[in-house]
Amino acid sequence: AGSAMAAGGRSWFRALALGVSFLKCLLIPAYYSTDFEVHRNWLAITHNLPLSQWYYEATSEWTLDYPPFFAWFEYALSHVAKYFDPKMLVIKNLNYTSRATILFQRFSVIFTDILFIYAVRECCRCVNGKRSAKDILEKPTFILAVLLLWNFGLLIVDHIHFQYNGFLFGLMLLSAARLCQKRYLEGALLFAVLLHFKHIYIYVAPAYGVYLLRSYCFTANNADGSLKWRSFSLLHITLLGLIVCLVSALSLGPFIVLGQLHQVISRLFPFKRGLCHAYWAPNFWALYNAMDKALTILGLKCNFLDPTKIPKASMTGGLVQEFQHTVLPSVTPLATLICTLISILPSVFCLWFKPQGPRGFLQCLVLCALSSFMFGWHVHEKAILLAILPLSLLSVQKAKDAGIYLILTTTGHFSLFPLLFTPPELPIKILLMLLFTVYSFSSLKSLFRRERPLLNWLETIYLVQLVPLEIFCEIIFPLTPWKRHFPFVPLLLTSVYCALGVTYAWLKLYVSVLTERISVKQKAE
Repeated sequence: AGSAMAAGGRSWFRALALGVSFLKCLLIPAYYSTDFEVHRNWLAITHNLPLSQWYYEATSEWTLDYPPFFAWFEYALSHVAKYFDPKMLVIKNLNYTSRATILFQRFSVIFTDILFIYAVRECCRCVNGKRSAKDILEKPTFILAVLLLWNFGLLIVDHIHFQYNGFLFGLMLLSAARLCQKRYLEGALLFAVLLHFKHIYIYVAPAYGVYLLRSYCFTANNADGSLKWRSFSLLHITLLGLIVCLVSALSLGPFIVLGQLHQVISRLFPFKRGLCHAYWAPNFWALYNAMDKALTILGLKCNFLDPTKIPKASMTGGLVQEFQHTVLPSVTPLATLICTLISILPSVFCLWFKPQGPRGFLQCLVLCALSSFMFGWHVHEKAILLAILPLSLLSVQKAKDAGIYLILTTTGHFSLFPLLFTPPELPIKILLMLLFTVYSFSSLKSLFRRERPLLNWLETIYLVQLVPLEIFCEIIFPLTPWKRHFPFVPLLLTSVYCALGVTYAWLKLYVSVLTERISVKQKAE
């Protein structure tokens, strides 16, 4: 079968893309979250109101809080939506979910994923082809295509939970592919456009900025890999500056003219929200909050704390957005920003002082994404995909990256389980997760079978423990009396346990990047 696919040239890629598109169609009737209503409301706002009212409209609690390019994207979709069901475009029709509305919104995600499919194809072209295999199924390009196109997290977040991440990650992966192909201006343009579609990608902007400055604005290195300062190109930095300014002017210009820039920014960065999202993302703050809860319980038992002075919500509310710390110091948005910047700096320094070409860029990109996930303010658990997807490109090239990928992907994907809490989706998420995880382990193990094992015994035990954790959360806990008094316990256990794995993967990747030796060829690049 493998040789038949090889004979068909790129037909295997089309088969993978069509296969996953068919699966997405099968998921159309599945559960969808409040994000479905969010995007229906944005369709209605952009379709009915003039530009000057887009970022003021507040009939629904789900106000427009994405950058202008995404608002224009919704505006374009709304002109197709009116042919499916015009009632979905009525602003006052809150939580409107006719069959035609569901079909339109689901198909709009599937259709815009074409950009993601194209981006994956371009990324596959960037993979180092030294590891040639007779069987197409063991080629790095084939494995990468499956890891990206069939990514479990992206499937459930976009095509069950409901969002447009595939389209946005398509822009990011395509921009990264263009930089790897040394098409720097195209890469810069695509990333600038992406920032004005969804501002969360600003977290990885340092990787793009430093890499473009190092590889494009400085045109030559010395023999030892250090920078040739005289090779600085004023033309190149001017072109990059023009791209950023023109894209920003196109996006924000109309709102600057209307005097509404402050309103747009206040919608994009709502710091009034709490430190953590409603479901705790598995990051440093999840461990911090759990430690605060543990210390509070210990303090009460040992009579170190006065029970009357402890907010009741902090002990019974579980995972709430406005979390009140009792023992540990409360965290401010500024503190999270400082922590994020400090955690990103070493990866940026490595990219500048230890240039490794595209590999160094991808490493920095993943570390920027992971660092912001670890320490950011009000981080969504879905943001783990920002690190998992670019790490896929590294996982098929070096065994040590493959090991880190397996830890991060397994724990990161498992942490998304609470997003799908309805009984009909339980077998779907478990089956899809199992299929993707088994494929990830088996394919990467076969790719690096001549090298050392990808995971050590401790890492293997940690990942295996996810199985009893899921059994406890889904089957045992609901049968206990604790469910009534402490309904947040499964979420807490999932978040804290996965946070340990994500933190470990982040630290292991950092150690790997900081201690990696650079080849003579990489220095020359």
